Amino acid sequence: MAAFALQQGSSPVLENQGAAAIAVGLGALATGYAQRGIGSAAVGAVAEDDDVFVPALIFTALPETLVIIAFVTIFIAQ
Repeated sequence: MAAFALQQGSSPVLENQGAAAIAVGLGALATGYAQRGIGSAAVGAVAEDDDVFVPALIFTALPETLVIIAFVTIFIAQ
């Protein structure tokens, strides 16, 4: 019923550029939320033992792929 109510107007509720902006924005927020915990844990682990620097760096950079995937999705969708 809600989808029908949104489609009654002559123009779409959200244009392509608006949807792309929301996708990138939510991806960036999710990345920041994930890196908040991972970054602090990685710094603590490296402070305890220098041998975990490389895995900590990889785990810290892993959430950034969310934003990269959002950008790629935008360029593919347009």
